[in-house]
Amino acid sequence: MSESIKDRLAKAVAQLEETKKAVAHAQEQLSTASVTVRSRDRSVEVTVNAQGQLSEVKFLDGKYRSLGASQLSASVMEAARQAQARMAQTVLDTFRPLSETAGGRPHIEGSGVDWDQIFGPLTDTVARGASARGGASDGLRDEIHEDGEKR
Repeated sequence: MSESIKDRLAKAVAQLEETKKAVAHAQEQLSTASVTVRSRDRSVEVTVNAQGQLSEVKFLDGKYRSLGASQLSASVMEAARQAQARMAQTVLDTFRPLSETAGGRPHIEGSGVDWDQIFGPLTDTVARGASARGGASDGLRDEIHEDGEKR
């Protein structure tokens, strides 16, 4: 026996209301979210907000003084990319429970929302953060860092 149009409409409206509540809850969670990451050489600490914008940069324990400009810049960029990648993953994880497609992105049937367009940049940021973990300057940074260490 098939459902009446009235019953299907009532279910759709109820589902839409639940989705609205879930989106509002996710937005509330993310409104105060931030991620803080230290560079591998422990010279820089970067904090980003839910939009991935830098909200704070700290230079730690005077370690930055022993770095050249390019090394310091690389440390800041490394920490910023890692923090942005972690925040992007947090945003994706926050919205994922709403509904998923095989690609792991939210999908609300009939919403007219292009979730790939909305969340695509976040997945790109996560991927860039993962690839930034190993870079061309790693060996140099490790050698510089190890030179001052006692074994």
